[in-house]
Amino acid sequence: MQKRNTQSRRRSIVELVNEQHEVTVDSLKSMFNTSEVTIRKDLTALESNGLLLRKYGGAIALPSGSSELAGPEISKRKQAIAKAAAELIKDHNRIVIDSGSTTSAVLSHAQHVRGLVVMSNSLEVANHILELENEPTLLMTGGTWDAQSHSFQGQQAENMLKAYNFDQAFLGASGLDVTRGSTTFNELTNLSRVMAEVSQQVIVLAESEKLDRKIPNLELSWQDIDVLVTDADIDAESERLITAQNVLVIKAY
Repeated sequence: MQKRNTQSRRRSIVELVNEQHEVTVDSLKSMFNTSEVTIRKDLTALESNGLLLRKYGGAIALPSGSSELAGPEISKRKQAIAKAAAELIKDHNRIVIDSGSTTSAVLSHAQHVRGLVVMSNSLEVANHILELENEPTLLMTGGTWDAQSHSFQGQQAENMLKAYNFDQAFLGASGLDVTRGSTTFNELTNLSRVMAEVSQQVIVLAESEKLDRKIPNLELSWQDIDVLVTDADIDAESERLITAQNVLVIKAY
């Protein structure tokens, strides 16, 4: 019954966002007589499925003309980014992959890579590895399960990461700020920072539309990022500003 109620509430939230173009967490909390935590989880899940865009304190509808992108087209864009990122992986690399739909897709495009060692805080990544013919060695961070990010977080996960060193880290982002770096709604940002600290090359995967999102929490500064893999729709000025901060911008087509 709980699952059915959740699905019904989320369908209603999408309808409201499309009708009103913008909703707040407070209004949704009152409307559905539930907690702020529950509403934030709903918005996170709906954004992951490409049905709305989160903003500070609520959510907004997808930009005009992009409603048809909510399904397969967004998936194609993420897959293109994941494929471009996977081309950076070499045989016998030791990599760490953060949770996220785009980062999780990287491994499916790296099945030609041999002797791969992968650490992750994501069960989705672990499940992907079980399906791969090249059979990478899997290491899990462990830690405390965070329902918002669908990943393991916390001190135990950080300590596990610090016991290793990696060739590459593949990290996602909720938003991109041309002057600051990658941003996130999730206040649990320390694990991503540790992933960056223990890796020789830090690669952020994010669609160009995330440049339009104004998100308060800085995850990684551009000084901590080596490569941004995005799509071909990134505007020239944003690309120039990011490149000027010694970040290689790779555009996936």
